[in-house]
Amino acid sequence: MKAMVLERRGGLLQERERPIPTPGPRQVLLKVEACGVCRTDLHLLDGDLPDIRYPIVPGHEIIGRVAGCGPDVTLAHGLRLGIPWLGYSCGECWFCMHGQENLCDQTLFTGYQVDGGFAEYTLADHRFCFPVSPDYDAAEAAPLMCAGLIGYRALNMCGNGVKRLGIYGFGAAAHIVAQVALWKSVELYAFTRPGDEGAKIFAHHMGATWVGDSNQLPDMLLDAAIIFAPAGELVPAALRAVRKGGVVVCGGIYMSDIPSFPYALLWGERQLRSVANLTRKDGERFLDLASKVAVHTHIERYPLHAANKALRDLKEGTLNGAAVLVMAGND
Repeated sequence: MKAMVLERRGGLLQERERPIPTPGPRQVLLKVEACGVCRTDLHLLDGDLPDIRYPIVPGHEIIGRVAGCGPDVTLAHGLRLGIPWLGYSCGECWFCMHGQENLCDQTLFTGYQVDGGFAEYTLADHRFCFPVSPDYDAAEAAPLMCAGLIGYRALNMCGNGVKRLGIYGFGAAAHIVAQVALWKSVELYAFTRPGDEGAKIFAHHMGATWVGDSNQLPDMLLDAAIIFAPAGELVPAALRAVRKGGVVVCGGIYMSDIPSFPYALLWGERQLRSVANLTRKDGERFLDLASKVAVHTHIERYPLHAANKALRDLKEGTLNGAAVLVMAGND
């Protein structure tokens, strides 16, 4: 099989021929149809994440079909499944026993500690895979596996009663959570990088009530804000934009250092929270909701061998929506 492999920190992905892996206990072998490209993959390439296992095949927004099963797994050949970021949790620690398996200290993450979907085949623990609605083709479904799931968890962390929601960084996750928020009758306020006119147009197209630069403030204070851009300086900016009692949620796995800011920005019972990974319950609930909302993903398709170009386009901010690698025969 062909795979795009990260062999060292700061390097480009290398196209390699590898044997198709054999599934072991609890594992399923998927023939990959499509795999989304996430900002976390950029942090992987840049070495921003700790303890990266080299060589590693990135990719954790995977849609594929069952091509083989381990000795203790019974799944129909050809069944379509989605593989998310969370690839394993122990099931026995305090976090796992209290509905917080996303915080388990024994977690394994797809495309980070175990090989992911930038390949024609991949392995996964079948217990951490999701069935995928036939309403989506593979490429359209791929961003739901992370951008959608993290956006959903971040939106839930904003709490109940949110009527005005700010989103900082209007990319893959934002354009999905925007659809869910609008379905819930929430007004959207989109904050983009100064000068990024394409993102502004995209945010208006997705139904934003107000669109402005990330250093601007709307006329109305917000009930909550979600920060998807990995820029620490947006935290005090978002705190300025929310009302007393409002919530700011940091939605990324990595963020640059947050600058110091006056306590007055946090005072008034404002809350600052982070989202860490996802749980399987998140996946089940979000995928059910996505079908009800009829979430539509805006995607740019790339062949597997163009993974480096997809990552570069994501880094340079030339995409509106999500980049997706599509395997030969599925485009």
